[in-house]
Amino acid sequence: MSILVCGSVAYDTIMVFHDRFKNHILPDQIHILNVAFLVPDMRREFGGCAGNIAYNLKLLGADPLIMATVGDDAAPYQARLDQLGLRADYVRQVPGSFTAQAFITTDVDDNQITAFHPGAMNHSHQNRVSDAKGVKLGIVAPDGRDGMLGHAQQFAEAGIPFVFDPGQGLPMFSGPELEACLEMASYCALNDYEARMLSEKTGRSIEDLANDVDALVVTLGAEGSQIYVEGQRIDIPCVKAEALVDPTGCGDAFRSGLLYGIANGMDWESTGRLASVMGSLKIAQRGGQNHRPSRNEIAERYAAAFGEKPW
Repeated sequence: MSILVCGSVAYDTIMVFHDRFKNHILPDQIHILNVAFLVPDMRREFGGCAGNIAYNLKLLGADPLIMATVGDDAAPYQARLDQLGLRADYVRQVPGSFTAQAFITTDVDDNQITAFHPGAMNHSHQNRVSDAKGVKLGIVAPDGRDGMLGHAQQFAEAGIPFVFDPGQGLPMFSGPELEACLEMASYCALNDYEARMLSEKTGRSIEDLANDVDALVVTLGAEGSQIYVEGQRIDIPCVKAEALVDPTGCGDAFRSGLLYGIANGMDWESTGRLASVMGSLKIAQRGGQNHRPSRNEIAERYAAAFGEKPW
């Protein structure tokens, strides 16, 4: 029985500009903006929500299935999945396309200019949940719009509980579409900004929306997270990280803890705590998939934070 992770697989190219953007962008000339930044430092990371979530589930000892679409340039990512022992049976290559990728330029003040190319992600609706066998739990993470709507519907039709995680894709949906996804989902995960946007789009409070699912989780960054379940709110503290290096992929790491806890019948407080631990381990490393704790090390970090081991 596997966890099916529907979402994006992407490359992240991060470049560092050793100056400040504001020194090179003239406010009175932005109508004819034409700037170039020399970026001596550049690195390429493996990312995408599905890739990151599956990576973290593997660290926890799970055997996730990735359902995603990639382009003609996916060979390095495919080789990485093979190396990690992550199954890619349902990673579909779309001929004539690029794998989704973000190009991020950061200045010395940590301001960012990002260009995102969705590429093959726009074809995610070609994948169908019914193609995957032995699935007991799923997640609909940020992906192509049609794919997210289709996969939510397919999970519901198959009677498979799933987490609805609209993430940065939330603005693509109308209020009624979001409510429909919540009604089909068993769980929902959002950050605090997304939670406010969801409330605005639906005209309903988070407390009210939580009644549509078995549990609704809102992450609050350094303030921890909140789990709305059975008319109550469980407050989960943030686990102190060894270093605050890069938040990229922290939400995905957090969601892996949620999925693992749900799949293994952990209570909601323990599930939230495990999710918090996974986020703290990720933030201490650059990129979404460069932290490498063993399962025992994850348990030890949990015990150090909460006084008992999760398994």
